[in-house]
Amino acid sequence: MKLLEGKVAVITGAARGIGKAIAIKFAQEGADIAFTDLAIDDNAKATEVEIAALGVKVKGYASNAANFEDTHKVVEDIVKDFGRIDILVNNAGITRDGLMMRMTESQWDMVINVNLKSAFNFIHAVTPFMMKQRSGSIINMASVVGVSGNAGQSNYSASKAGMIGLAKSVAKELGSRGIRANAIAPGFIITDMTAVLSDEVKAEWAKQIPLRRGGTPEDVANVCTFLASDLSSYVTGQVVHCCGGMNM
Repeated sequence: MKLLEGKVAVITGAARGIGKAIAIKFAQEGADIAFTDLAIDDNAKATEVEIAALGVKVKGYASNAANFEDTHKVVEDIVKDFGRIDILVNNAGITRDGLMMRMTESQWDMVINVNLKSAFNFIHAVTPFMMKQRSGSIINMASVVGVSGNAGQSNYSASKAGMIGLAKSVAKELGSRGIRANAIAPGFIITDMTAVLSDEVKAEWAKQIPLRRGGTPEDVANVCTFLASDLSSYVTGQVVHCCGGMNM
């Protein structure tokens, strides 16, 4: 039997990158997939087709994860379409890097809203359904910089540290109802976000990583699958680092 057979997963920001890799891995393990993105564009439609070919039910939803009302509406739509929600992956995220003294208020607000408030919105929306089921796995996509910080990324680091604190608090609040909450802290992962970096910068990054390579979206998806499945039924309130040993 597949690890996620019969489960319904909601993944935010899953039209590309890490979110897409998670959606595909979950589908390969038998989960039906509901994913959100700001718009169901060509990328999102292609992701939908790719996942459908794996033989599971899939639907993409246009939704602004940073908007509270928008999120509650899309979660209600997902429950109507799929009947339940077993797994929530809060993956939607952006960067707006800059040194603190030069960072604008809008750069700060945008990153906090998209990265952290969106997780609050979705957890708030799915909790009643998971409580009724007395089961569920919530996974927040954090980052190693949410643990160690990073110069020029105070907004991003703060949002990812918040994702960790949020997961731990939710784990304590909802554990008695059979709902687990964990966070994943990826390190240097090769995605569209990092593809713009020069080869020299990537080489310098690799030198700081004990495994001497950047990670892949599939590396993160594998960890996410463990946390989503019953293999981790006694794991909650934890931060799993997926960073090649970069942050120990």
